[in-house]
Amino acid sequence: MTQRILVVDDNPTNLKLAMCVLELEGYLVDHAVDAEQALVLLHDIVPDLILMDISLPGMDGLTLARRLKTQERFKNVPIVALTAFAMKGDEERAREAGCDGYIAKPIDTRAFPGQVAAYLRGAGRP
Repeated sequence: MTQRILVVDDNPTNLKLAMCVLELEGYLVDHAVDAEQALVLLHDIVPDLILMDISLPGMDGLTLARRLKTQERFKNVPIVALTAFAMKGDEERAREAGCDGYIAKPIDTRAFPGQVAAYLRGAGRP
């Protein structure tokens, strides 16, 4: 069965890169450009993994992660924070919000598939 991944990122270049890499690996990829669009999509789907930009317009990614982790249908879905602003404490804040991991942007296209696969296996950081 093909695994489904939701990528939430407001940067078109980052979104396209992540989607292309994941689709080449054989994943079914859904995408949203903000938290509100993600919530609309998540009304109908439960992905196997959510890759979430922290800095989204409107509701930020950490707020959305917190909100999703309170819902029974998403509590076991791994959420991995993505951010271009890799500052000290970001990983801790992401984990406190319910994220299962953290990947700094720009993504390393060689390492990214392995990182995603590890989160899908429940292994966390590779």
